[in-house]
Amino acid sequence: MRKNIKTTEAIFPMPVLMIATYNEDGSVNVMNAAWGTMLERDQVILNLTETHKTVKNIKARKAFTVSIADAAHVVEADYFGVVSGNNTPDKFEKSGLTTTKSEHVDAPIINEFPLCMECEFIQYQDGEYGCGVIGKVVNTTADESVMNGDIVDIIKVAAIAFDPYTHGYYKVTERVGNAFKDGLQLK
Repeated sequence: MRKNIKTTEAIFPMPVLMIATYNEDGSVNVMNAAWGTMLERDQVILNLTETHKTVKNIKARKAFTVSIADAAHVVEADYFGVVSGNNTPDKFEKSGLTTTKSEHVDAPIINEFPLCMECEFIQYQDGEYGCGVIGKVVNTTADESVMNGDIVDIIKVAAIAFDPYTHGYYKVTERVGNAFKDGLQLK
């Protein structure tokens, strides 16, 4: 028997994405965003409201980066979600993490997170069914520590996912199948 539960944000897993921008003074701002995904092969979409400091920075700089949070930095990733850049302008410095300026867009790459997409701002959609920030991915980088040759090893990434049911973070580390292949058994 199935039971009704009282949640509407029921998709699991939700990614834990670190959205990094530069503030107007050139300092780094980062926020934790669970509501984001790929829109097309080279576009990301982030469900963010215009009240976020990050959205203001994206509109001003026309760029941002999206890093995949990992288990080694869950404390820092969560901190970026519970502290607002509107109220704590030096929140990135308090995290102890470091950045490198992207060679492709006007935004920082957080060195400690192993995967990063560098994005150009395309547009902000609002209104009743608006979905927030849309960006074009112009470059993706991976730390060599999570690579097997030229391929990202997601097990080494130890990405974390957000659980909206219990507000927990879970490490994504076990491969259980082969996409576009296993289902062929039923064909």
